[in-house]
Amino acid sequence: MSWHGRRRDGYHHGNLRDALVTAALDLLAKKGPTGFTFAEAARAAGVSAAAPYRHYRDRDDLMAEVARRGFELFATDLSKAWNEGRPTPLEAFYRMGKAYLTFARKEHAYYIAMFESQIPHSYTPELQKAADGAFGVLREAAAALAATLPPDRRPPSLMMSLHIWSMAHGIASLFGRGDEARRSLPMEPEELLEAGVLIYLDGLGFGKNSSA
Repeated sequence: MSWHGRRRDGYHHGNLRDALVTAALDLLAKKGPTGFTFAEAARAAGVSAAAPYRHYRDRDDLMAEVARRGFELFATDLSKAWNEGRPTPLEAFYRMGKAYLTFARKEHAYYIAMFESQIPHSYTPELQKAADGAFGVLREAAAALAATLPPDRRPPSLMMSLHIWSMAHGIASLFGRGDEARRSLPMEPEELLEAGVLIYLDGLGFGKNSSA
Protein backbone atom coordinates (compact mmCIF):
# COMPACT_ATOMS: atom_id res chain seq x y z
CA MET A 1 0.00 0.00 0.00
CA SER A 2 1.39 3.39 -0.93
CA TRP A 3 0.28 4.92 2.33
CA HIS A 4 2.93 2.85 4.16
CA GLY A 5 5.30 5.74 3.52
CA ARG A 6 2.99 8.24 5.18
CA ARG A 7 2.34 6.49 8.46
CA ARG A 8 4.20 5.12 11.45
CA ASP A 9 4.25 1.35 11.70
CA GLY A 10 3.89 -0.83 14.73
CA TYR A 11 2.83 -0.25 18.29
CA HIS A 12 5.15 1.42 20.76
CA HIS A 13 4.40 2.87 24.14
CA GLY A 14 2.73 6.20 23.62
CA ASN A 15 2.01 5.50 19.97
CA LEU A 16 -1.28 3.63 20.31
CA ARG A 17 -3.28 6.14 18.25
CA ASP A 18 -1.01 5.70 15.23
CA ALA A 19 -0.98 1.92 15.63
CA LEU A 20 -4.78 1.82 15.59
CA VAL A 21 -4.98 4.09 12.55
CA THR A 22 -2.48 1.84 10.76
CA ALA A 23 -4.54 -1.22 11.68
CA ALA A 24 -7.74 0.46 10.49
CA LEU A 25 -6.12 1.33 7.16
CA ASP A 26 -5.03 -2.27 6.65
CA LEU A 27 -8.52 -3.54 7.46
CA LEU A 28 -10.19 -0.93 5.26
CA ALA A 29 -8.05 -2.00 2.32
CA LYS A 30 -8.86 -5.67 2.89
CA LYS A 31 -12.47 -5.61 4.09
CA GLY A 32 -14.00 -2.26 3.22
CA PRO A 33 -15.62 0.31 5.52
CA THR A 34 -18.00 -2.04 7.35
CA GLY A 35 -16.07 -5.30 7.27
CA PHE A 36 -14.37 -5.17 10.65
CA THR A 37 -15.07 -4.41 14.28
CA PHE A 38 -13.37 -2.23 16.86
CA ALA A 39 -12.03 -5.39 18.52
CA GLU A 40 -10.51 -6.53 15.21
CA ALA A 41 -8.74 -3.20 14.86
CA ALA A 42 -7.31 -3.65 18.36
CA ARG A 43 -6.20 -7.18 17.56
CA ALA A 44 -4.58 -6.05 14.31
CA ALA A 45 -2.71 -3.37 16.26
CA GLY A 46 -1.48 -5.99 18.70
CA VAL A 47 -3.24 -4.62 21.77
CA SER A 48 -6.04 -5.76 24.03
CA ALA A 49 -9.68 -5.15 23.13
CA ALA A 50 -9.88 -2.57 25.92
CA ALA A 51 -6.78 -0.60 24.89
CA PRO A 52 -8.37 1.47 22.06
CA TYR A 53 -10.82 3.04 24.51
CA ARG A 54 -7.94 5.08 25.88
CA HIS A 55 -8.14 7.22 22.75
CA TYR A 56 -11.39 6.42 20.90
CA ARG A 57 -14.96 6.02 22.10
CA ASP A 58 -15.78 3.37 19.49
CA ARG A 59 -15.14 2.23 15.95
CA ASP A 60 -16.80 5.31 14.44
CA ASP A 61 -14.50 7.53 16.46
CA LEU A 62 -11.49 5.68 15.07
CA MET A 63 -12.88 5.89 11.55
CA ALA A 64 -13.38 9.63 11.93
CA GLU A 65 -9.72 9.98 12.88
CA VAL A 66 -8.63 7.98 9.82
CA ALA A 67 -10.86 10.16 7.61
CA ARG A 68 -9.46 13.33 9.16
CA ARG A 69 -5.90 12.30 8.42
CA GLY A 70 -6.92 11.30 4.93
CA PHE A 71 -8.46 14.68 4.19
CA GLU A 72 -5.36 16.44 5.46
CA LEU A 73 -3.15 14.36 3.14
CA PHE A 74 -5.63 14.94 0.33
CA ALA A 75 -5.55 18.71 0.82
CA THR A 76 -1.75 18.63 0.78
CA ASP A 77 -1.69 16.69 -2.48
CA LEU A 78 -4.24 19.00 -4.12
CA SER A 79 -2.32 22.08 -2.97
CA LYS A 80 0.91 20.73 -4.41
CA ALA A 81 -0.80 19.99 -7.70
CA TRP A 82 -2.39 23.45 -7.82
CA ASN A 83 0.97 25.10 -7.03
CA GLU A 84 -0.68 28.52 -6.75
CA GLY A 85 -1.94 28.27 -10.31
CA ARG A 86 1.45 27.98 -12.01
CA PRO A 87 2.28 28.10 -14.86
CA THR A 88 -1.34 28.99 -15.71
CA PRO A 89 -4.55 28.46 -13.71
CA LEU A 90 -5.98 26.25 -16.45
CA GLU A 91 -2.96 23.94 -16.59
CA ALA A 92 -2.84 23.77 -12.80
CA PHE A 93 -6.56 23.01 -12.66
CA TYR A 94 -6.12 19.97 -14.91
CA ARG A 95 -3.17 18.89 -12.79
CA MET A 96 -5.38 18.95 -9.70
CA GLY A 97 -7.81 16.56 -11.39
CA LYS A 98 -5.00 14.09 -11.95
CA ALA A 99 -3.94 14.49 -8.32
CA TYR A 100 -7.49 13.63 -7.23
CA LEU A 101 -7.43 10.38 -9.18
CA THR A 102 -3.92 9.55 -8.01
CA PHE A 103 -4.99 9.90 -4.39
CA ALA A 104 -8.04 7.67 -4.89
CA ARG A 105 -5.87 5.01 -6.50
CA LYS A 106 -2.81 5.07 -4.25
CA GLU A 107 -4.48 5.99 -0.96
CA HIS A 108 -7.70 4.06 -1.42
CA ALA A 109 -7.91 2.99 2.23
CA TYR A 110 -7.97 6.64 3.26
CA TYR A 111 -10.38 7.34 0.40
CA ILE A 112 -12.78 4.70 1.74
CA ALA A 113 -12.70 6.22 5.23
CA MET A 114 -13.24 9.71 3.84
CA PHE A 115 -16.12 8.97 1.47
CA GLU A 116 -17.56 5.50 2.09
CA SER A 117 -17.52 4.92 5.85
CA GLN A 118 -20.85 6.71 6.43
CA ILE A 119 -19.14 8.93 8.99
CA PRO A 120 -20.51 12.47 8.53
CA HIS A 121 -17.92 15.19 8.24
CA SER A 122 -19.67 16.91 11.15
CA TYR A 123 -18.83 13.94 13.41
CA THR A 124 -16.02 15.96 14.97
CA PRO A 125 -14.93 19.58 14.51
CA GLU A 126 -11.51 18.32 13.46
CA LEU A 127 -12.92 16.12 10.71
CA GLN A 128 -15.16 18.93 9.47
CA LYS A 129 -12.21 21.31 9.34
CA ALA A 130 -10.07 18.82 7.40
CA ALA A 131 -12.84 18.04 4.91
CA ASP A 132 -13.59 21.73 4.40
CA GLY A 133 -9.89 22.38 3.94
CA ALA A 134 -9.61 19.88 1.09
CA PHE A 135 -12.66 21.31 -0.66
CA GLY A 136 -11.32 24.79 -0.02
CA VAL A 137 -8.26 24.07 -2.16
CA LEU A 138 -10.50 23.19 -5.08
CA ARG A 139 -12.71 26.23 -4.54
CA GLU A 140 -9.69 28.52 -4.39
CA ALA A 141 -8.47 27.08 -7.67
CA ALA A 142 -11.90 27.48 -9.28
CA ALA A 143 -12.05 31.12 -8.16
CA ALA A 144 -8.61 31.82 -9.62
CA LEU A 145 -9.57 30.19 -12.88
CA ALA A 146 -12.89 32.05 -13.05
CA ALA A 147 -11.03 35.33 -12.50
CA THR A 148 -9.31 34.87 -15.87
CA LEU A 149 -12.64 35.54 -17.59
CA PRO A 150 -14.24 38.99 -17.99
CA PRO A 151 -16.34 39.90 -14.91
CA ASP A 152 -19.65 39.52 -16.71
CA ARG A 153 -18.78 35.98 -17.82
CA ARG A 154 -17.37 34.56 -14.59
CA PRO A 155 -19.20 31.49 -13.25
CA PRO A 156 -19.64 31.15 -9.47
CA SER A 157 -16.58 29.46 -8.03
CA LEU A 158 -18.72 27.34 -5.68
CA MET A 159 -20.73 25.99 -8.61
CA MET A 160 -17.55 25.20 -10.54
CA SER A 161 -16.02 23.51 -7.51
CA LEU A 162 -19.05 21.31 -6.92
CA HIS A 163 -19.31 20.31 -10.57
CA ILE A 164 -15.62 19.42 -10.89
CA TRP A 165 -15.59 17.67 -7.50
CA SER A 166 -18.58 15.56 -8.55
CA MET A 167 -16.99 14.65 -11.86
CA ALA A 168 -13.63 13.74 -10.35
CA HIS A 169 -15.25 11.81 -7.49
CA GLY A 170 -17.47 9.81 -9.83
CA ILE A 171 -14.60 8.82 -12.10
CA ALA A 172 -12.36 8.04 -9.13
CA SER A 173 -15.01 5.87 -7.46
CA LEU A 174 -15.91 3.96 -10.62
CA PHE A 175 -12.65 3.70 -12.52
CA GLY A 176 -9.73 5.19 -10.64
CA ARG A 177 -9.49 3.22 -7.42
CA GLY A 178 -6.67 0.95 -6.42
CA ASP A 179 -8.80 -2.01 -5.27
CA GLU A 180 -11.25 -4.60 -6.60
CA ALA A 181 -14.04 -2.00 -6.84
CA ARG A 182 -12.40 -0.47 -9.90
CA ARG A 183 -14.41 -0.95 -13.10
CA SER A 184 -12.75 -1.70 -16.41
CA LEU A 185 -12.36 1.20 -18.79
CA PRO A 186 -10.97 1.30 -22.36
CA MET A 187 -8.92 4.39 -21.47
CA GLU A 188 -7.06 5.80 -18.53
CA PRO A 189 -9.23 7.46 -15.85
CA GLU A 190 -7.09 10.58 -16.22
CA GLU A 191 -7.99 10.75 -19.92
CA LEU A 192 -11.69 10.40 -19.14
CA LEU A 193 -11.54 13.15 -16.51
CA GLU A 194 -9.52 15.46 -18.73
CA ALA A 195 -12.04 15.06 -21.55
CA GLY A 196 -14.97 15.72 -19.22
CA VAL A 197 -13.36 18.78 -17.67
CA LEU A 198 -12.39 20.09 -21.11
CA ILE A 199 -15.98 19.89 -22.31
CA TYR A 200 -17.28 21.45 -19.09
CA LEU A 201 -14.81 24.34 -19.07
CA ASP A 202 -15.24 24.97 -22.77
CA GLY A 203 -18.96 25.38 -22.14
CA LEU A 204 -18.16 28.04 -19.53
CA GLY A 205 -15.98 29.97 -21.95
CA PHE A 206 -12.52 28.64 -21.09
CA GLY A 207 -11.71 27.85 -24.69
CA LYS A 208 -8.90 28.74 -27.03
CA ASN A 209 -9.71 32.43 -26.76
CA SER A 210 -9.56 32.38 -22.98
CA SER A 211 -6.59 34.00 -21.21
CA ALA A 212 -6.47 31.15 -18.66
